[in-house]
Amino acid sequence: MKYYFIAGERSGDLHCANLYKAIKNKDPEAVATGIGGGFMHDAGVTLTKNYEELALIGVWEIIEKLGNIRAALKLVKKELTQEKPDVLILVDYAGFNLRVAKFAKENGIKVYYYISPKIWAWHVSRVEKIKAFVDKMFVILPFEKDFYKKNNYEVDYIGNPILDAISDFKPNPDFKKQNSLEEKPIIAILPGSRNKEIESTLFRMLSILPAFPNHQFVVAGVDNFPAKYYENFRRNGMVHIVYEQTYDLLKNAEMAIVTSGTATLETALFRVPQVVVYRVNLLSYWIIRLMIKVPYISLVNLIANKKVVAELIQDDFNPSNIRTEMEKIKVGGSDREEILRNYDEIAEKIGKPSASAKAAELIVSYLRK
Repeated sequence: MKYYFIAGERSGDLHCANLYKAIKNKDPEAVATGIGGGFMHDAGVTLTKNYEELALIGVWEIIEKLGNIRAALKLVKKELTQEKPDVLILVDYAGFNLRVAKFAKENGIKVYYYISPKIWAWHVSRVEKIKAFVDKMFVILPFEKDFYKKNNYEVDYIGNPILDAISDFKPNPDFKKQNSLEEKPIIAILPGSRNKEIESTLFRMLSILPAFPNHQFVVAGVDNFPAKYYENFRRNGMVHIVYEQTYDLLKNAEMAIVTSGTATLETALFRVPQVVVYRVNLLSYWIIRLMIKVPYISLVNLIANKKVVAELIQDDFNPSNIRTEMEKIKVGGSDREEILRNYDEIAEKIGKPSASAKAAELIVSYLRK
């Protein structure tokens, strides 16, 4: 069968790649094209555009990239019309993907959604579009099934694909040595994978360096950018950068500062106490404040349905607050053990690995009916 995938950012690219590998096990004749990145390419998906041209954060950046978005939408419509895939599989990225879903549905192409967009956080009204344009929805967070049920839409809960990635992870015993790290405890810095994200957070994350002289600060770098991109953040060699080794970094970290996103849940599953931070430009922030429908921004707190980790948003994301919260979660800190207990409860809620395999089995079986 022919599959067309669209992933709009890095974690979607990874999960989409793992899904396609699992689909190939169920459907050896599968061929796939679409929008994604290196993970999807390595999995065998023929890419027609890289997601990095579309990865957005904040309202202003969307306005800046409207031309790119329109061009990509035109390209996708053309390819769907010409190729007529058996199914369009969308991954998160609601604004763009729901436009594509409408077009596909109107042109007789089945539409499946893998990893629901976060419409429960804002744009709740988009559930009507999903009901109208999406044939099957596969959700990865426990509370999402209840959300859709309340809105009279049946979905499949398949567990969280992050667990698949973590279960496949094999720690590097020489991680510290190969990266010239010291034996001091590690504070992991996870600033995200997008240019705007990193620029708005990383300097602030590192602002507390003088307050923790007995720790070493290690930044999770990604290969989206050339190595020299991170040089501005090294603080004369006081900050270490490791590339594409986030899981090894978390495996060795005492605590972490993490930009809100998928990485907050990954950090929790590695049982690393964390402080979650988030900052966008002022216009985007005020629009988001008006629209947001949930009490938390981190997946950790949303899944637990209570405050497990501190969230420092916008002006609260400052050196004084970061330092205060980090003191609470270091070894011997007042909040550390409670956070770890809550992490264990979150892991139980999420379930066991095999989300990719389960989703693939359902997708192929639905298509063959």
